[in-house]
Amino acid sequence: MATPKKKVSRSRRNMRRFAAGNKLDKPTTKTCPSCNEPTRPHRVCACGFYKGKQVTQSKTAST
Repeated sequence: MATPKKKVSRSRRNMRRFAAGNKLDKPTTKTCPSCNEPTRPHRVCACGFYKGKQVTQSKTAST
């Protein structure tokens, strides 16, 4: 089984990891079905909906 000859430095390891993640142009977004605002997937929208259900009070309604 192949094993590394020398320890990979933190700098070299992090540069390799950053290069792989740096290729993304922008984070993925989806539109909320209730308010039609762009949101990140798998997160509660600003209006308080998640998967079509109200899970929290909306921030805009409280102000």
